[in-house]
Amino acid sequence: MESSDAPDARLTAFGSQLVEVHDWLRGELARLSDDVDAHLDGGTPPRELRAHCLTFCAALERHHTGEDAGAFPALAERYPELAPTLDKLREDHWLVSGILRRLQELVGGLGPGTGDPREAQRVRGELDGLMAIVESHFRYEERSLVEALDALNVPEWAGAPPAFLRAGTPTPP
Repeated sequence: MESSDAPDARLTAFGSQLVEVHDWLRGELARLSDDVDAHLDGGTPPRELRAHCLTFCAALERHHTGEDAGAFPALAERYPELAPTLDKLREDHWLVSGILRRLQELVGGLGPGTGDPREAQRVRGELDGLMAIVESHFRYEERSLVEALDALNVPEWAGAPPAFLRAGTPTPP
């Protein structure tokens, strides 16, 4: 992205920034999946796995909450024809939030040397479901919103990126 002093210069990249955040979240989800596999194979200690799971879940929740509270209202105001798409994405966020809660509960219940294949199957099943839904959701969102986000002019987003455009570990308020 080119640097410019023009007030709208940074705004043209919001859609691209969304894709970058999605890519970061995809990478973190893949790492979490690897950690689950390592734990189930006797590797990653449960404490580290729980910490990684909580961190990832918080980052994805921050992203979706930021979209619901910031991006979607701005898009709906500027592009009312996106209302059905935004409603579908909000439904996805609600669904993903429930899966994240279940995953955290399951990972929180893992002990050292997990030997129960049913426990491993539940964790793996929940994570596989999350991965499939998140990927489908991200692709749909990118196809549907990137162009509109790139065209948005939201001056208050110019100084600091809103929550839905932040990658990295969430910090406490």
